[in-house]
Amino acid sequence: MNYFVYIMASKRNGTLYVGVTNDLLRRVYEHKNGLVDGFSKTYDVHSLVWFESTPSIEAAIIREKQLKNWKREWKIALLEGINPNWNDLYEGLL
Repeated sequence: MNYFVYIMASKRNGTLYVGVTNDLLRRVYEHKNGLVDGFSKTYDVHSLVWFESTPSIEAAIIREKQLKNWKREWKIALLEGINPNWNDLYEGLL
């Protein structure tokens, strides 16, 4: 099984959300459709702008915690390294 660490954004240079899941398609769908109350629903965070996978839930959780502790600039540099235009990557997963 793969686990995913991901970053969602409200818009380019907008609010960022870092999360972890074992089902990226389902989780992003939930964010996009406001199906779960919380931070991403409150701040309209709905675009998948970055993700990585690992076979280890422990590694995924460690990476999520690491990213949550990063400065915003570091997160932006990470995601712009693979997604400079902040495109929503969800459609490419379907």
